[in-house]
Amino acid sequence: MLLLALITLVLHGALTGLFYTFSMSVMPGLNATDPAQAEAAMRSINRKILNPWLYLVFLGSPLAALVAGFLADGRAALWFFAAAGVSFAGSFLVTVAVNVPMNNALDAGTMSFKDYSPRWTAFNTLRAVASAAALVLVGLGLTEL
Repeated sequence: MLLLALITLVLHGALTGLFYTFSMSVMPGLNATDPAQAEAAMRSINRKILNPWLYLVFLGSPLAALVAGFLADGRAALWFFAAAGVSFAGSFLVTVAVNVPMNNALDAGTMSFKDYSPRWTAFNTLRAVASAAALVLVGLGLTEL
């Protein structure tokens, strides 16, 4: 159980770092360049980020927390279930409902980078905050094991 909880912690930490890095450095860096170049760079990023490592962290975070919740007992289980819920709602659902459709619109050329960047970054920052909250909840679960 301890190993699963630690893996869950690492997955949430990696996801938090990914989202944080985009909001705090990648997007501001792209915003400081020519919009056409920023758009091309973001299209390339959106294609290259779709790889097994992303899926492991992105899908693994809420799933690992959910499994940890089922395997733990008492208060630890509640913290892990809370982490799974926050991760699912704040990371997975936001990604599917907002960020991916915006990525698709940018890729199709139906949304300019000027319109894309502020909204995408705001929702990405929400994902970072939710992932950090889930990370804290996993940490609290660890303290109850």
